[in-house]
Amino acid sequence: MFMGEYLHTIDGKGRLIVPSKFREALGERFIATKGLDHCLFVYPQEEWKILEEKLRALPFTQQDARAFVRFFFSGATECEIDKQGRILLPANLREYAQLDKDVVLVGVSSRVEIWSQGLWADYSRQAEDAYASAAESLVNLGI
Repeated sequence: MFMGEYLHTIDGKGRLIVPSKFREALGERFIATKGLDHCLFVYPQEEWKILEEKLRALPFTQQDARAFVRFFFSGATECEIDKQGRILLPANLREYAQLDKDVVLVGVSSRVEIWSQGLWADYSRQAEDAYASAAESLVNLGI
């Protein structure tokens, strides 16, 4: 399980250090792709396979399903950790998530999210305001 929040920087070549706790659970190779809310989603191979099967089962006759699957898979790339614990994030993913220098890696149960520090700060402020009402809604759902 991934949890926690880590602040790191991307170097001029687009390389990012992955926190050691995340590296252990991600393994040597894992998948990064365009996520929601303009962040990147990072999945260990096992989680990616589960997600891939679920997405493959979506009805390709539905326009929104096709659009989501295209978007999700077109941005996917396999990442490999180098000897310094870094990954190279492709330019298209850095551009999508507005990753320039300061980034935040966030553990979200089965995945890691990579956020621009500014976008994460904005999102966190908004989410904090809605946190109590979201908790009430989830309790009503039996969670």
